[in-house]
Amino acid sequence: MLDTATAAAGNKTSGARSFDAIVIGAGIAGIYQLYRLRALGLSVRVFETGGGVGGTWYWNRYPGARFDSESYTYGYAFSEELLKEWNWSEHFSPQPETQRYLNHVVDRFDLRRDIQCDSRVKAADFDETARRWTVTLDDGERYNARFLITAVGPLSADTLPRLPGLDRFKGRSFHTYRWPHEDVDFAGKKVAVIGTGATGVQVIQTIAPLVGELTVYQRTPNWCTPLHNRKIGDAEQAAIKANYPAMFELLRQTPGCYIHNTDPRGTFEVSDEEREAFWEKLYAEPGFSIWMANFRDMLTDPKANALFSEFVARKIRQRVKDPATGEKLIPKCHGFGTRRVPQETGYYEVYNLPNVHLVDTRETPIETITEAGIRTSAGERAFDMIVYATGFDAVTGAFDRIAIRGTGGRLLTEHWADGPKTYLGLMSSGFPNLLTIVGPHNASTRCNIPRCIEQNVDWISDLVRYAHEKGVTRFEPTTEAEADWSKHVEELASGMLYTKVDSWLTGINTNVDGKNVRRVLQYQGGAPQYRARCDAVVAGGYSGMVLR
Repeated sequence: MLDTATAAAGNKTSGARSFDAIVIGAGIAGIYQLYRLRALGLSVRVFETGGGVGGTWYWNRYPGARFDSESYTYGYAFSEELLKEWNWSEHFSPQPETQRYLNHVVDRFDLRRDIQCDSRVKAADFDETARRWTVTLDDGERYNARFLITAVGPLSADTLPRLPGLDRFKGRSFHTYRWPHEDVDFAGKKVAVIGTGATGVQVIQTIAPLVGELTVYQRTPNWCTPLHNRKIGDAEQAAIKANYPAMFELLRQTPGCYIHNTDPRGTFEVSDEEREAFWEKLYAEPGFSIWMANFRDMLTDPKANALFSEFVARKIRQRVKDPATGEKLIPKCHGFGTRRVPQETGYYEVYNLPNVHLVDTRETPIETITEAGIRTSAGERAFDMIVYATGFDAVTGAFDRIAIRGTGGRLLTEHWADGPKTYLGLMSSGFPNLLTIVGPHNASTRCNIPRCIEQNVDWISDLVRYAHEKGVTRFEPTTEAEADWSKHVEELASGMLYTKVDSWLTGINTNVDGKNVRRVLQYQGGAPQYRARCDAVVAGGYSGMVLR
C-alpha cells in the first residue's frame, strides 16, 4: 500500500475516507481492474451506480439481450481455472447467463467486499497539494485516493428522444437500458418500439410473437445480418476448452480481437462468381464474420462497400414479403459496416407477421407522445407500452455526467469540448493520476471488448505498480504527447468510410446538446498495433509522460 503519512495527509485535506485507488464502475472492466489492483496489495474501492455488478449486463435486461461476440471469446482470459470451470451454454450468451457469469467471477475471487453498489459518482476533484483525487457521491459522501480509474463503459449513458410529452403517457414506458427487473407481460398488449439499432432489433424480434400488436418507429434502418446462434453440446464444449490457448493467441493477432480475421484480398481482385460465393459463405456464418472477415477494402473503398451493401439489400428483399416494407428496411444513407452491424435472428421475418407494423419517421415524423400513445404527422396510435430503444451518448457521455476536475479546477468536459484529447486513450494532460480503461482513442471501443479491456487494465496496473515502486505520486502525459496521439488517432481514421456517417461511432447523438459534430472516438490501427504502441511507451521509461 501507499505510505500511511501521505494517505493521512490526503484524508486531512478532503475529510474523506482514503484508499490507494478508486474505480468507477463494476462492469467487466471494473471487476478485472479490482482483481489486478488487489493482487498488488492496494486498498481499493469500486463505486457502482447499479444495485449489482455486471455493468451493461446488469442494466440491459430487455428481451433478447445477448452477446454478438462468441461467448467463449468474450469471457475473461486471466484465469486458467476460471476458463476450465465455466461452461457457456450457447455460442452467443443471453444476458441472464452473462450476469450469472460475472457474479460468479466476483464471488470466486472474493471481490464483492470492495464493491459499493447503489453509489453514483457525482464529482471527482484533483487536490494538487495532496496529489490525490477526492470523489463525491450523490449522497454527499466523499472518498479520496491516489489513483482514479474510470470503468464507465462506452454505452452506459442512455438517452431518450427529444420528443414533447414523454411524461404524459399513461401506459408503461422505459428505455431498454433501464428495463424493469421484474417480468414484463406482453400478452395481448399494443406495444410501440422507437428505434431500430442493435438493441431495438433484439427487442423487436423477441417480443413480436408475444404481443397483441407491435408498431416499430424507425428513423434510420440498419444493415442487419444473421447471428446463427446455437447451443453448445458437451463434445463441442470440451473442444472449445482444449483450444483456448490457440484461440486466445489468434485473438491477440486479429484487429478487433475477434476469431474473424480480415480477408487479405481486395473486392475486385476476384471474379464475380468467386466474390458472390464468398459473400454467400459469410452470410451463412455466425457472428461478425460477415463484418470482420470480409475483403480488406470493404470499409475503405466506396465502390467495394456499395457492391456488398447491394448484396445484403438483396437478402433483405428476399426475406421481407411486402416490397414496400422491404425497401424501407434497406439503409439509403450509409453503407454496410459504417455503423454498428446489428446481429439478428429472424428480424426481417417479423415484418411478415400480420400484427407488426413499420412506421418510417422520416416520412411521417413523430410529433409528440400523448397520454394514449404516439402521434405522428399522419395521426395518432394508442399503445399500452412504449419501449425506447434510442441508444446512448456513446463513449464520452458517461464522462460528461461526472464533474471531473483536474489541475486548476479545469473540467474534463472543457478539455474535451472540441473533441477528446488523450494519450493512448488512457489519460489526459492536466488530469494527473486519472486513467480511463474504456474511453475515447483506445482500441477497446472497436474491439471484442473484454480482450481490449484486459490489455488496458494490465497496462494501467503495471503503471500503478511502477509508480508505487519508484515513489511516484503524480503522473500525466505531456501536452505534446497528447497532441501527437490525438493526431495519430485522427490520421488512422481518415481513410475509413464510417467517419462520413452520423452514428454513435462518430459521436453523433441528436438527443444531446453539443453532440451534433462528428468526432474521432475510436483507435483504428487495430488491437495488435495499439498494444505495440503501449508497450513502446513502457520500454521508453513511460515516454510522453511526466512522473514526479
